[in-house]
Amino acid sequence: MASTDIKVDSPSTNKVVDKNELLKKRKERNIRIGKWVMPIIVFMITIYLWYWIVQVNSIPHYILPGPFLVVTTLIQDFQILLSALQITIQITLMALAVAVIGGVGLAILFTQSKFFEISFFPYAVILQVTPIISIAPLIFIYVDNRTVGLLLCAWIVAFFPILSNTTLGLNSVDHNLKDLFKIYGANRWQKLLHLQIPSALPYFLGGLRIAGGLALIGAVVAEYVAGTGGIGSGLAYTILEAGYRLNIPRMFAALLLIAGTGVFIFAILSFLSHLLLHKWHESALQKEN
Repeated sequence: MASTDIKVDSPSTNKVVDKNELLKKRKERNIRIGKWVMPIIVFMITIYLWYWIVQVNSIPHYILPGPFLVVTTLIQDFQILLSALQITIQITLMALAVAVIGGVGLAILFTQSKFFEISFFPYAVILQVTPIISIAPLIFIYVDNRTVGLLLCAWIVAFFPILSNTTLGLNSVDHNLKDLFKIYGANRWQKLLHLQIPSALPYFLGGLRIAGGLALIGAVVAEYVAGTGGIGSGLAYTILEAGYRLNIPRMFAALLLIAGTGVFIFAILSFLSHLLLHKWHESALQKEN
């Protein structure tokens, strides 16, 4: 007569499992809270040290203004700074849009034609590694329209991450899926639309998050180079003008707006990435689980 083994979980085993699950949930909760609390604590400590250094050393406001003076200046000069911010954001978003169109379009051409990729990709690399601060003066010499010059400078900085990441994504398709599409007789454009582009989406979104900040940097650098000969209303020009007038609090207020704009752009693009990936891509699924 065959005997049947019956395994019964002991109460002690259940207690160990429950304890481990409880520790895991507590750790996850602490991490979620810490993601918001710790940056706020660091920010408050930084503001306090800034205020303490200015007060203890009696530093004049035209050398290093205190944090409260910067906030007061931001409120008082908000209309001036807001109009300058609108110009900078306009150039940034336009450059980012052109970078997306050009980068994705060239990436598709590169994947469809190896000859086209080996012919032109080295020049994209050269364009990326050349400092924009050295190219910008030449651009403003040869381009009559200053808005186009600013847009071109910002586009050069933001263009390469999208091109590089999208090209990598389009070329990183699973070979088994490629063979499956080949078995079913899919043509080149069907493979591109239904296989390569969905596979490249996470790579593209990663490059987009990088390009968003770089477009802002390119716009600010271009405004610096343009100086008084440019549009004269961007945040970079506001910083230059404030420096000439020794209005250091306004300089800090403009820098605060630039930093805040960069963080906002990154947050929006990260949220867009989450919306597009959270239901199917492994990186987003791991974050949720």
